[in-house]
Amino acid sequence: MDHGQRPGLFRPVAPLILASGSPRRRELLAMLGLEFQVEPAPVPEPDPLPREAPGAYALRAARTKGRWVAERRPSFLVVAADTVVALDGEILGKPTSPPEAVSMLRRLCGREHRVHTGCYFALLERGVEETLAVESTVRLRRASTREMELYVATGEPMDKAGAYGVQGIGGWLVEEIRGSCSNVIGLPLSQLMGAMAAAGVLELREGGEPWRG
Repeated sequence: MDHGQRPGLFRPVAPLILASGSPRRRELLAMLGLEFQVEPAPVPEPDPLPREAPGAYALRAARTKGRWVAERRPSFLVVAADTVVALDGEILGKPTSPPEAVSMLRRLCGREHRVHTGCYFALLERGVEETLAVESTVRLRRASTREMELYVATGEPMDKAGAYGVQGIGGWLVEEIRGSCSNVIGLPLSQLMGAMAAAGVLELREGGEPWRG
């Protein structure tokens, strides 16, 4: 299925599968003009292990989902990712209620936190299977409780780790991002595309020359 509006600069060397149901990751790949199909892995999110670092957990979760699909589609280039928000090393998941969303925002506003994305890609038919982790630092502005409540009432925070979305209404909360902005959205495009190019599974569309990043 063609998810892009126009041809992009790059092409995978095999049919591409995004092993994620995230609409934000679909939008990021489509923005590059890549053709891909979506096949989320029907496996539950793993629970964090005791004392497991947020970045290590994101990598493990991405590998779990991606490998499930890759083992069943060995001739496809499979990409999976998992993104977590962490404050002082504590993983903040998706809020389960509006009050919890407000509570998360109250903890995050006026402070810096980390966003970790673990990425997995594989083309098992060619013996390619790799992971990478990317970290960005985000500072949210100070906000009043009323502002937080009004934002939560839009519904946007309820399916977002950390209860905000940088690419949506929640962008007004973001004072600063250090590192990859697309990583905060859910897929670190520069690092992921560069790693896939270095692994020989992504090429420039014109002439088939490997893209070096």
